[in-house]
Amino acid sequence: MISIVETAPYDDQKPGTSGLRKKVPVFRQKNYVENFIQSIFDSVAGFRGETLVIGGDGRYFNREAIQIAMRMAAANGFGRVIVGQGGILSTPAASHLIRKNRAFGGIILSASHNPGGPEGDFGIKYNIGNGGPAPEKLTEAIYARSQVIDRYATVRAVDVDLDTVGQLMLGDMTVEVIDPVADYAELMEALFDFGAIRALFAGGFRMAFDAMHAVTGPYAVEILERRLGAPVGTARNAVPLEDFGGHHPDPNLVHARELYDLMMSPEAPDFGAASDGDGDRNLIIGRGIFVTPSDSLAMLAANAHLAPGYAQGLKGIARSMPTSGAADRVAQKRGIGLYETPTGWKFFGNLLDAGLATICGEESAGTGSDHVREKDGLWAVLLWLNILAARGESVMEIALGHWAEYGRNYYARHDYEDIDTAAAGELMAALRQKLPSLPGQRFGGLAVEAADDFAYRDPVDGSVSEGQGVRVLFAGGSRIVFRLSGTGTSGATLRVYLECYEPDAARHGRETQEALSGLIAAAERIAEISRRTGRDAPSVVT
Repeated sequence: MISIVETAPYDDQKPGTSGLRKKVPVFRQKNYVENFIQSIFDSVAGFRGETLVIGGDGRYFNREAIQIAMRMAAANGFGRVIVGQGGILSTPAASHLIRKNRAFGGIILSASHNPGGPEGDFGIKYNIGNGGPAPEKLTEAIYARSQVIDRYATVRAVDVDLDTVGQLMLGDMTVEVIDPVADYAELMEALFDFGAIRALFAGGFRMAFDAMHAVTGPYAVEILERRLGAPVGTARNAVPLEDFGGHHPDPNLVHARELYDLMMSPEAPDFGAASDGDGDRNLIIGRGIFVTPSDSLAMLAANAHLAPGYAQGLKGIARSMPTSGAADRVAQKRGIGLYETPTGWKFFGNLLDAGLATICGEESAGTGSDHVREKDGLWAVLLWLNILAARGESVMEIALGHWAEYGRNYYARHDYEDIDTAAAGELMAALRQKLPSLPGQRFGGLAVEAADDFAYRDPVDGSVSEGQGVRVLFAGGSRIVFRLSGTGTSGATLRVYLECYEPDAARHGRETQEALSGLIAAAERIAEISRRTGRDAPSVVT
């Protein structure tokens, strides 16, 4: 039943920060998926008879790729595959299943917040036994194998019925099709005070959750509406669609504009939230106030003890380097560790496993804790609900109180998407050449105190990651960070992160872009963005 199929390598299968992401037509090339999955299996060892978790976000090509992955898992010697009904598993739910079942690892089929459809994006990511994304050493080995691969193994069999919960055999391997929501919902119920949140909704609290026709729809309906008693319809756009309804499933102020406009209107409910394609990102909006992901991380960390799962306090906080320093001040006041890592959730894994950190976050709308080894959009929403229920205050009141205590970090990210790859590389190279000369220079009222190319030494295993982003640090705590994104599928995306620290509560009501105007002008002068990219303005501002 096992077939060994000859193949030839592709030269473009280098995983980024979250696996291999390309357009669907690329993945549909002959043996493209098979080559990459076999490269994963060839780069790990000791999985014979072990369990593999497989699932995805329901986007176009998800089901077909799952069938390929299951047949190859059977041929390569896995003993069991756990797969979500309909091929559905949110990324945090997959991480939980890996951990709960002590699986060898998992294959997650998603391009996260990127658009879907026949011409849209697709992705394959391998997660290791701790439930987290494969570390760089392993992704580098996978890429190296993909460059020389000449065969893959599969079994000849009819497609597995993904829509019926139950157990069956695929060759000598057991396939378990499971309810994708149940295990995750039970985990959330163990972490949060569902009784208090139920009472909140019973008291008339209103919420709007936009699932963006992506994977969190079924999770939100089950948890928010069925278990917590929120009114039917609280979860909007809750049916996962292969093309996400033609929309971009990225929970930011551009692609979730309808939710934002609602929350800024006189008809606003008490709380608004959204999640992305695979369920690992979140958007938090109160009535009349958008909470930046960086601020959300800090506010969640400052209040996490109000939830039963974190009542003993936090061991530490970890944030990606481009994320604002708001969480640093919480860690300092709490007397716990603060860890600044490169972008990519995989860098948090060692810190979580070693018990050095409890809560982690990225400015790109990812927040999570040690309950899994992925960021978790719905987890962040539920922690906010727990805090709102415990404090009896609005999102606005919590935010204003937090800034009064810790100071406010005005923060924005300007994305220049799909720019010429060569031009983007030249821009970053020119920035790196300027680094020694920047300290001491002034840009308007801003004095450069230091400038570097961020490098990270992992405090657990000693591994070093260099070239993680150019930082320009100004006197008084403001900064600009420049880096190229690793999550796109075409061209290059230049991300410019702007941060201004304001300790004076009397100045906490300024409009963000106005507060950052001096930094915006400085970023243009330092990087020559317009001249080098041909763009006069960013594609997206968040």
